[in-house]
Amino acid sequence: MPPRSRAREAAFQVLYQDDLNPRGNPAFGDILIQDRLGDGDLAEFARSLVAGVRRHREEVDALLEQTAVNWSLGRMAATDRNVLRLGTYELLHGDAPARVAIDEAVELAKRFGAAQSSQFVNGILDKVMHQKIVGSG
Repeated sequence: MPPRSRAREAAFQVLYQDDLNPRGNPAFGDILIQDRLGDGDLAEFARSLVAGVRRHREEVDALLEQTAVNWSLGRMAATDRNVLRLGTYELLHGDAPARVAIDEAVELAKRFGAAQSSQFVNGILDKVMHQKIVGSG
């Protein structure tokens, strides 16, 4: 697995943990990242993804609610919801090319989600990407 993919996986796991235990101590996420990635650039990348999603969660969730027609965030599987949050954050604020952000999210959905999760994530993030293009043009 490529190094930045490992960092995204750790970030996803922290976001999933945040989602299931919203009153948990955010420092536990830092411990998870350190345990998985050690110190250095990969851990810092993972931390920046987690911090970005946390900081922009309201914006990301609103966009996902708008984009995922007939699906509220509450109806989505927690894995899908958090993969989508991470992918949407990267599309809006990340430095990776849009297709890379989508591909990385799809891989996380394949690894952690249900049988149809990767297709679901791909479809929604593709819409988010096109909305971003139209909105910025």
